[in-house]
Amino acid sequence: MPPVVRSLPTAEAEELLGLTRELAEQELAPRAPGMEKRSEFPREVFRTLGKSGLLGLPYDERYGGGGQPYEVYLHVLEELSRAWLAVGLGLSVHTLACFPLASFGTDEQRDRWLPDMLAGDLLGAYCLSEAGSGSDAAALQTRAVRDGESWVVDGTKAWVTHGGVADFYNLMVRTGGQGAKGISCLLAEADTPGLLPQQPEHKMGMNSSQTASVLLESARVPADRLIGEEGQGFRIAMSALDGGRLGISACSVGVAQAALDTAVAYAAERRQFGQRIADFQGLSFLLADMATQVEAARALYLSVARLRDAGRPFGPQAAMAKLFCSDTAMRVATDAVQVLGGYGYVEDFPAERYLREAKILQIVEGTNQVQRVVIGRSLTT
Repeated sequence: MPPVVRSLPTAEAEELLGLTRELAEQELAPRAPGMEKRSEFPREVFRTLGKSGLLGLPYDERYGGGGQPYEVYLHVLEELSRAWLAVGLGLSVHTLACFPLASFGTDEQRDRWLPDMLAGDLLGAYCLSEAGSGSDAAALQTRAVRDGESWVVDGTKAWVTHGGVADFYNLMVRTGGQGAKGISCLLAEADTPGLLPQQPEHKMGMNSSQTASVLLESARVPADRLIGEEGQGFRIAMSALDGGRLGISACSVGVAQAALDTAVAYAAERRQFGQRIADFQGLSFLLADMATQVEAARALYLSVARLRDAGRPFGPQAAMAKLFCSDTAMRVATDAVQVLGGYGYVEDFPAERYLREAKILQIVEGTNQVQRVVIGRSLTT
């Protein structure tokens, strides 16, 4: 993978990215095609990321995190996604799953659970969506009722990344009345009685990332697993998604960069009519447009990350970044298949995989139609 020209804030960040690139090139990229074909989940990779200090980059060093700016974390996420999206997106989801505890948990809760999460010993899942309330998250129906020193949870969560392989699950549940104010957040261990992951979904792409529904049948979650205050769950969920959308933005640019790399390499070698196809203006201009779109998407998500790092509001801008970066990934991956022609449509080359992977990025962490709703409302309210 040719290096991407980046502007990093510190020498430490340069070292982190160098470590990431080495891991991506030597460990991830060679294994991705085979494991994707076999739908194998790379659990040991996340342990390696934890041991390398890459699993908790944006979190406090007190708990074993890296104490790095979000900007640096997103650079790392992009490099991992460029090599293997299942790993990059998995890291983004794990970071999302750690957020409620890290930002809203008590000191006692953080001391008890967060170090193992950031070290890679515990892999997380984030359970917000349901079959009847995907984009309309405030309408979720999974209910938790207090019974002594436990919450008894009944319902079904859908589209759970790491469903069935996670060690802990953030459950957004209804503990009060209808609407956003009736939602709370519970942190449940994977071995909670009554917490039952279902069979993995059969997806068109990102097959190494396990996605499944999670059935909750009178699942008893200890009362001390309530994160934040009762009724604060929707606020926690939306705050987490702002950062998560930046994670998907970085993942999207990683896939777009990988697709661009494949197209450029092929166009420089493939010869037709006595010359490289890269020397035909039609192909050259197409590659130029692809490269420009990737650079623009990278610049956008990094500018929003700097807002977050400065402690400034960034919600609508995160929606813009997720919208633009994932649309860019889809457009660039589609063009990469076109550059390769028939070879772009077969599994011998990775272009078709990037196209299948790019599609999901327009859907996760809120569809791009929902992002437009968020952006539009921010302009008129």
